[in-house]
Amino acid sequence: MLCVAFLMSSCATEFNKVYKSADNDYKYEYAKQCFANGKFQQAGSLLQDLVMLQKGRDNAQESLYLLGMAQYCNRDYESASATFKKYYTTYPKGYFAEQACFYVGQSLYRSAPEPRLDQTPTVGAINAYQQFLDIYPDSELRPVAQQRLFDLQDNLVQKEYLSAELYYNLGGYFGNINANTESNYEACIITAQNALKTYPYSRMREKFSVLIMKSKFYLAENSSEEKRLDRYRDAEDECYGFLNEYPESEECTTAEKFIAKCKKVTNN
Repeated sequence: MLCVAFLMSSCATEFNKVYKSADNDYKYEYAKQCFANGKFQQAGSLLQDLVMLQKGRDNAQESLYLLGMAQYCNRDYESASATFKKYYTTYPKGYFAEQACFYVGQSLYRSAPEPRLDQTPTVGAINAYQQFLDIYPDSELRPVAQQRLFDLQDNLVQKEYLSAELYYNLGGYFGNINANTESNYEACIITAQNALKTYPYSRMREKFSVLIMKSKFYLAENSSEEKRLDRYRDAEDECYGFLNEYPESEECTTAEKFIAKCKKVTNN
């Protein structure tokens, strides 16, 4: 234990000595050595100062890019994204421009929250990856960027699905209804339909369709007498449409059951 403590103390002393040194070339080489040895926080601390001092010098580009990579490897994704964006803006034709442009999106991707939370970082990552694909259509990193883009879009779709599902689960509860919707079922229908328009090729298309079908039926069930017939007809049409689009779905039995109940009203 004493040996370990001594080594750690020696390393800290050496780093402090380098950090306070006026020899920027020495600091730069030490920063690169720290990065190579996985000491990303130390590398970042040194490079943060060197980036300003290296302006106009041969090492300026590499210093800025390496700072971004140190931040990224240290999981400081917000700072990394800003650094990579600064690199690409400052050196659009630079030696590391392609990688920096890619890592703007990659950094935001790593910080993207789960679907239940605010998806602002997700949207930022999507835009960054799309920009990369537009600028570097032939890049070797293109397949990774495309897959990341699809994954992030799935997050947005999942967010919309959770919202629609919440409205459906609230059902007849009226405490949260606003002036734009008559019931939670109607809010579910609108949310799910908008999601299908925005993401027509989503892998969750069937799930949205199930929510729409069920919500239309229960909306009819809970309607006033003057709206009841039209809504049962609409629900019946929705069920037939679902059966045509998803003939192998596990929810086909539900659709057929709904149709039978709707006909008791629409055929009278």
